[in-house]
Formats: sequence, C-alpha cells, structure tokens
Amino acid sequence: MLIKINIYYMQENSEAVERRRNMEWVEQEEEELVVDGKVDWRGRRAVRNKHGGFTVAVLALVMFAFENMATLSIAVNSVTYFNRTMHYVLSDAANMVTNYMGVSYILSILVAVLADTWIGRCKSVLVSAFFEFLGLSLLTVQAHSKTLKPPLCNVLDPTAKCDKLAGSNQAFLYLGLYVLALGSAGVKASLPSHGADQFDEKHPKESVQMSTFFNGLLFAVCVGGTVSLTLFVYIEDHKGWDWGFGISTVAIFLGLLIFAFGIPLYRIHVLSETSAIIQIIQVYVAAIRNRNLQLPADPMELYEIEQDKEAALDLEYLPHRNIYRFLDKAAIQERRWNAEAERGPWKVCRVTQVENAKVIASMVPIFLCTIIMTLCLAQLQTFSVQQGYTMDTRITNHFNIPPASLPIIPVLFLLIIIPLYDRVCVPLLRKITGIPTGITHLQRIGVGLLLSSISMAIAAAIEVKRKNVARDNNMLDATEPLPLSIFWLSFQYFVFGIADMFTYVGLLEFFYSEAPKALKSTSTCFLWCSMALGYFLSTIMVQIVNGATKNITASGGWLRGNNINRNHLNLFFLLLSVLSLINFFVYLVVSTRYQYRPQGPTASVTVTRRTIPMNENL
Repeated sequence: MLIKINIYYMQENSEAVERRRNMEWVEQEEEELVVDGKVDWRGRRAVRNKHGGFTVAVLALVMFAFENMATLSIAVNSVTYFNRTMHYVLSDAANMVTNYMGVSYILSILVAVLADTWIGRCKSVLVSAFFEFLGLSLLTVQAHSKTLKPPLCNVLDPTAKCDKLAGSNQAFLYLGLYVLALGSAGVKASLPSHGADQFDEKHPKESVQMSTFFNGLLFAVCVGGTVSLTLFVYIEDHKGWDWGFGISTVAIFLGLLIFAFGIPLYRIHVLSETSAIIQIIQVYVAAIRNRNLQLPADPMELYEIEQDKEAALDLEYLPHRNIYRFLDKAAIQERRWNAEAERGPWKVCRVTQVENAKVIASMVPIFLCTIIMTLCLAQLQTFSVQQGYTMDTRITNHFNIPPASLPIIPVLFLLIIIPLYDRVCVPLLRKITGIPTGITHLQRIGVGLLLSSISMAIAAAIEVKRKNVARDNNMLDATEPLPLSIFWLSFQYFVFGIADMFTYVGLLEFFYSEAPKALKSTSTCFLWCSMALGYFLSTIMVQIVNGATKNITASGGWLRGNNINRNHLNLFFLLLSVLSLINFFVYLVVSTRYQYRPQGPTASVTVTRRTIPMNENL
C-alpha cells in the first residue's frame, strides 16, 4: 500500500514538474514573440504573430494609394482650374499650386511632432484623413455652386475682361484648399512611419520586409496615381471640377474606412513620456552652457546611465562617436554634482541623447541637397502641363490625352520596374555588396539627384523644339494646338519618374532608419519638409527670374503672361538643370563624409564606447 502511495506521489511530482516546464517554455516562447516598444490598440503588449507584419502593413499601403488617388490630380491639374475657372493669371495660378503643396508638406513637420509625442501615429492618420475629407468636400461645394465662383470667361482671349475670384469666395477657396493641405500633411507625416512600425528592425526577416514596405510605398503611390492621372483628370476636364473634387472625396473616404479596419491588428508605437525634440534642444543648451569646460580625453568619462539601470528603463543606447565633438560638452559631468537632481537635464545629457542630436545634425546636409529636386518637380506639375495644352493631344482619331495625365507615362513604367527592382535587382545587388537593401540609401538618393538634372536638360531641349514648331507655323499667338505630339513631353516625365523611385524612396528609408526611435515620424518629415521648401523655392524662383529678366525680354520676363509661346521656358529649364548638376556634386561631397549610425544589436548591448562598428559610407 505504501509503495503504491509513493508511486502515486512520484507521478504527481513528475507531472507537476512537467507542467512547470511547459509553462516556462510557453512563457519564454511568448516573451520571444512580444515586440519591444509596441502595443495593440488597447494598450496591451504587441505579439509578433498576432499584430503587425507585412500583411497588416498592406492596409497602410492601400490607404496611401487612395490618398494619392484623391490628391495627385489636384496637384497636376489645378493650375488649369485656378487659371480658367477662377481666372488667376497663369504664373499666379502656378504659384497657388506650389504654395499649397509647400504648406501641405511643411505642416507635416508639426503633425509629425504631435504624432510622435502626443497623439500617436495611428490616431494622427485617422484625424488627418478626416480633415482631408472635409477640405475636399468644401472644394466640391464651391466648384458646384455658381455663386461661389466668377462668371464664365475665356482667359485666353486677350480682349476679354475676366473677373478674378475675390472677397468671401476667395476666402472659401483658401479655406477648403488649406484644410485639405492640413489633412494631406498629417497622412504623409504619420502613415509611412506607422506602416514601418509594423516591422521590427532587429528581426532579420522583418528588417528585409521593412525595405520592401518602403518600395511598396512608391508602388502604392503609382497605383493611386494611375487612377488619378487617368480617370480623375478625365472627369475634371470633361465632367467638371465639381465631379472631380467629388470623386476625390469618395476616394479618401474609402481609404479611411480600409485603414480603420486594421486598428485591432496594428502594432502601435508607445509614446514617450518626454519629447525627443526637447531632449535634442537640451543637448544644444547644455553644450552651450558647458562650452568653457574641457572635454575628457577618455569618452568613457562622459555621462551615461548604467547598463543594468538603462535596461530596466527600456531606454535606447548608442555608443559614442568622434563627430560634432562640441556637442559632447553636453555630457560632461562636473565632480561637484553628487546627486542626480543636481545635474538636471539642461546641464548634462546622456551620451545617447548627445548621439541622437548628432544623428539629426548629420542628416541636415543630406536634407538640404534634396530641396532642389522638388523645385524641378514643381515645374513638371505646372508649366509642363501648360506646355501640353498647346500641343496635339490626340492618341487616336476619337481620343485625346489630357495634358495633366502625362505623368501617367513614368507611373506606368514604375508599376513594372518597382517590383523588378525589389525582387530581382535588390537580391542581386545584396549578393554583390552584402548590404541588405542592395545599395546604400545615400547611393540611391544620389542616382535620383543626377537623373533630375538630366530630366530638366531634356525638358529644355523639348521646349526649344516646341517653340520652333510654333514659330515655323506662324502659331506663336494661336490658340489651336500645334502640329507636335504631346508625347514629346513624355521623355522628361519618364526620366524624372525614375529619379523619383531612387531619391524619394531612398530618403524615406534613410531618414526612418537613421533617426532616433522616438523621432521616426518627425524624421520622415525631412522628406516632406524638403519638398515643401522645394515648392516654396519654386515660387521664389519664378518671381526672381521674372524680376531679373523683365527688362531684357519682350514678354516682360521669362515666365510672364499667359502665352508660353512668347515666354522663355526653355532657358528656365536649362537654369534648373545646371543648378541641379551643381547640387549633385555638392551632394557627393556631403554624402561621402556621412557616417551611418550603429544599427541592430550593436547599438543596444555594446558595453564599451571605445570601438564603434560603422556601416559602409556612400
């Protein structure tokens, strides 16, 4: 009997031990599946197989496609709306578009800071999409109502006296336009970063998928752009702008619904208790306050939280680098500071905090070199469209292509080349270079900058040909189309489309991967800020060029007036090509001196700060 009891208890103990082992194994497995720094929509820790991943990120791509579908036709075609419906002078209409685009992109910085520190990236997308929906609704109402716009008039007739939009109607236009700009800014600021949040940079498989996601962003833009540049532009030109704005409103509403469907599945970035922007400002303030202090010979003497304490607080750790040494003075510890409270965040900063400030400072020269590319893009969205209206738009005897649809040519090409680049070229280059993305982000950006210069040179040559045709046929003042096919303009669009694929996608991935984790949305806004400054610079350039050439041209300036046959657009394009080429050589100098920040496990578990593993430079 005792033997049976002992055997029974032995079985019970062995089963209990086995259950404990199974529970420990399950807990360990669950711990491995938990994604650090991410939660679900209810605030619970995000689990790898349940939340995020490429499948969920596709919802963000679909949303981006619908957003671009709703707004791209407005960006490329609204010069015509402002000029021929609202009766603004052509140069003023072009400036209205570039100012709208510039404000949209510059506002993305403000929204990104709010998304990183207060609202959250997912909520920011939802709120911004609503504002975009509201702005498009207001524009639809104005385009439909006869009382909110000026009477019909042919602005191309030099004898006509057309009333320009003014007063409360003009205020209504600006209200709708800039509410749309605010909404578009928020989506562009938050959506790429939120999509990238669905991947873990430290996970080998997901880090490769994140690179595919950024290529997918451009693919989504192309898909949305294809519909926008064909169907939407056709509706705007043939059915009316009320129908055009209306269908854009429907598109953004559908995108919002699809994005909201994935809320329970998203990995959501945990908001920081302190603003990362404030922490970077603290570095500069502390460095200035400590400017008279002597830097220690050993960087290990600079202030940093102990590793075990830091791990418990789940803080980011970066090793010290010998760049921007002046900022290291922000991390100098004075011996008289015995207590933590005596230091204060405005007197001394962590080495990691200083390194984050160095990363942002290092990205600024790269950022400045990309501004001129958007300056070139602005001309393709404004003056090149007006070129198209003077040319033969026939494809067949019964179908004409709208000039605003010309960007469809590089878009269709990109729909083919992006999957080939991601699935064929990147793996091949990866085997040759050993770099996960095939080539470095900076190399990719440089290729695009060079191609943008080539695109402007082609645009100048095509404009010379177009004007020669007008002069040879005595059609400089004619309103009917020239005997020259509109497809001659496709060459400049084609080359610039390839430049887009390299530079803009490269910039997004570069800024996201290099930035501190608390500033992911803000960092990707370097791209949008670059584009904003490019659009504003376009407005300034047009005014400067017109002012500088008003006394040496019969038209009163290279770009003055509504008749581009009498303008000197070819010289303007050539000027941009030369400036872009100079900018490319400046970029080569800047990019070869850039040092990539440490990535992966080396950035979080390295104990010493003496040896710093660096990624390959340009």
